[in-house]
Amino acid sequence: MPFLYPDSSITHTPDVDINFGLGDRIQLTYENAWLRVDNPSPAKYGLGQDQLGVKWRLYDNKDSGFATSLFPQLSLNNPNHSVERGITARGASSILPMEFTKKLGPIDVNWEGGYNLVHKGPDGWLAGLVVGHEFTDRLELDAEFYSTGTFHPGTDQETLEGGLRYKIHPSFILLVMAGRSLQPAGPTQPYFVGYFGMQFLPPPHRFEKH
Repeated sequence: MPFLYPDSSITHTPDVDINFGLGDRIQLTYENAWLRVDNPSPAKYGLGQDQLGVKWRLYDNKDSGFATSLFPQLSLNNPNHSVERGITARGASSILPMEFTKKLGPIDVNWEGGYNLVHKGPDGWLAGLVVGHEFTDRLELDAEFYSTGTFHPGTDQETLEGGLRYKIHPSFILLVMAGRSLQPAGPTQPYFVGYFGMQFLPPPHRFEKH
C-alpha cells in the first residue's frame, strides 16, 4: 500500500488485515503493517500500530438491500522504537464510524462517516463513499471517494480512487486500487495512493460480496 507525496512516501510492505466472524452480526478485526517511511531519505523501517476493531451489523434488510453497522477501532503503539524514529504517531487513537450499504438496482453503494479521537494529537473525522458494480460473477469494479481531516488545526485530505475485485477462486480474491488527492500534490496531499492485495477466505467459507 503506497502513499506517495512529492518529497516523501509511506508504504505498507505488507499490510495484514485479519477478520474473524462471531455469528451473523459481529466481526473481530486485527490489522498491522511493516512500514517504509521516506521523509526525507534515508528510508526508515518499522512496525506500525496495532489496529483492533469490532464490527457490529446493527441492521440488515435483504429485501430492501439496506444495512448499517458500527465499526469502532483502536490503534495502539507496539513496545518498539517506531515512535522515536518518527514512523508512527506518538499516542493511541480510536475511530467510531457508522457504515451504511444500499443496493440500487445493479449498483452497490457503501458510505461511512465517523469521529477520530486522538491521544497526543488533534482529533479528526473521516468520511467515505464507494460505488460499485458486479460485471460478472468474478469481476467487480468500484470507485471510491475518501476524506479525512483534523479539527484543531483544521486540515483535510480528499482522495479519489478506482479499483477492482477479481475472484480467482472461491477462497482467493485479487484486490487492486489506485488514485490520488483531489487537491494539488503537496506535503499532505498524495499524488498517488493505492494497494495490491490478496484476500483469502479459509474453507468452508465461500465468496460473498459483503
